[in-house]
Amino acid sequence: MNNGDIAWILASSALVLLMTPGLAFFYGGLVRPKNAAATVMHSFMAIGVVGVVWVLWGYSLAFGPDLGGMGIIGDLSWFGLAGVSATEAGPYADNMPHQLFMIFQAMFAIITPALITGAFAERMKFGAYLVFIVLWVTVVYAPVAHWVWGGGWLGDVGALDFAGGTVVHINSGIAALAAALIVGKRLGFTGSATTPHNVPMVVLGAGLLWFGWFGFNAGSALAADGTAVNAFVVTNTAAAASVVTWVIVSWIVGKKPSVIGAATGAVAGLVAITPAAGFVGPMPALIIGIGAGIICYLAVELLLKLNIDDALAVFGVHGIGGVWGALATGLFVGIGFGALEVGRGEQVLNQIIGIVATLVWSFVATSVILLAIKFTIGLRADQSDEEAGLDQSIHGEEAYTS
Repeated sequence: MNNGDIAWILASSALVLLMTPGLAFFYGGLVRPKNAAATVMHSFMAIGVVGVVWVLWGYSLAFGPDLGGMGIIGDLSWFGLAGVSATEAGPYADNMPHQLFMIFQAMFAIITPALITGAFAERMKFGAYLVFIVLWVTVVYAPVAHWVWGGGWLGDVGALDFAGGTVVHINSGIAALAAALIVGKRLGFTGSATTPHNVPMVVLGAGLLWFGWFGFNAGSALAADGTAVNAFVVTNTAAAASVVTWVIVSWIVGKKPSVIGAATGAVAGLVAITPAAGFVGPMPALIIGIGAGIICYLAVELLLKLNIDDALAVFGVHGIGGVWGALATGLFVGIGFGALEVGRGEQVLNQIIGIVATLVWSFVATSVILLAIKFTIGLRADQSDEEAGLDQSIHGEEAYTS
């Protein structure tokens, strides 16, 4: 046990938890004022619901002993955290108590389904959302986390994902695309982005996400060491490069430098560096950030032109940003930091396997879950509720009162 490492991962866990309220501000500012409170509620309830699910069965499915030796999912040996000690190390980190590793991973599990909510903002029933996140964390998130980090088959293949580019961002991003398609367009959607109702709220949310991301990436070193330092530095570098790039691109295309674009660009850069943070140095991080600023901007614009109502650009930023980051990990691993342990082409192929497997599994499983809810309790808020705004019609509270 190392007290310094324990203190750092405790702090990192708190930083990652703060990202979910940060996401609430980010998403809440992007929607119309009549849906601001409902949108914030999506993120906040993820903390509660997933926090319970993770302790009961989520952690055991994701990180428990492998079921059947197939590398697909864990068993339920650790149901209710049975055998997960607060004083003794577990199988994933010998420098900290097992429960500390568990709660650090819980924060990743919490924010991932919260990210998806941006795709169906302003139109999903609250009860349907609660059922969705329980099923999604159980059926989609836990297996993918096991594949990559829990001793599963993708880890064995050699796919690299330092802090969640595949497990968190590709996983949630492609799920968001499925949700946008199945839930359907918002009333009155015209193929253009909704005007955000509170720009400072969006920037505050992006700032909290950026701040919390240092725990997300540097904490994934699972030690207060040089890998954590490098991850911290490259996280900031990629985010900064993506901010500048997105603003320049939006300035060229839209003739004005966009504040919302700067905030979105920061998130895109943070997403893209996540899988690579422990494997590349500062110069590759600059390239990854610049690539994210361009590629994610184009992806968001393309979805609008295709008339797909991914309301808050989850797929364009997290899905596409995650894919770019995972590919870039293979392209740049060992440059400036870390080491390339197989041939470059082989590593890129391993990354592609991880990307494709996650895209297919998450899209198909998410679609099944959403369709099952749609044809049982229903997904979509009533038209009258949607027109009135979900704040008042579903929650009986308004974000703003005159």
